[in-house]
Amino acid sequence: MSVLKKISYYQNRSDEIPNQELAKELALENNKVGIKEIAENLWNENSKIQANCIKILYEIGYLKPELVADYAEEYLQLLHSKNNRMGWSGMTALSTISEVKADYIFCHFEEIKTAIKKGSVITKDAGILAFANAAAQKEEYSKTISPFLIEHLTNCRPKDVPQHSEKIVIAINDDNKKLFVKILKDRFEYLNDCAKKRVEKVIMTIKRKKKFI
Repeated sequence: MSVLKKISYYQNRSDEIPNQELAKELALENNKVGIKEIAENLWNENSKIQANCIKILYEIGYLKPELVADYAEEYLQLLHSKNNRMGWSGMTALSTISEVKADYIFCHFEEIKTAIKKGSVITKDAGILAFANAAAQKEEYSKTISPFLIEHLTNCRPKDVPQHSEKIVIAINDDNKKLFVKILKDRFEYLNDCAKKRVEKVIMTIKRKKKFI
């Protein structure tokens, strides 16, 4: 039986539960053939099927990123989709494989950076995570990516500072932690009390971070 028939669309469901269940099934079984079928339908003429398929792929990415890492090129192409759902979903999918495909994220730094700047809130959130994960993997990557993350934290909406700093903290090391702490402290006055507490925890984490080994 085609695994495609198990997606929400073919179950006449408007919720994501069938897609989540299929993602778990494919990941548990390491079903690369089934995953390939889902990936091929990212370009299905039916937009609902497309949306179901990218959902399944990034749900697999949360569980076993190595199973869907080979579809990085497809995810990158989705960043240019006129369909906003597919655009932010593509970035979400990239974020789930960004540790195991840090080299790919780094090689496409400019393209992904542009998508983050132009994209929706969800696109930005996922893109920042993808960059932070990639930057944490190698000093070479950090030297290119960290300046953008610094710029982003400097200029993003105050309401985004806690969440994005929590994502970026993984990319902090001895070379950049003083600057990151300074930026967070500079933005402190614009945050509400809840946000300040979250940022204070990030600052404490940053101060314990070490240089690349």
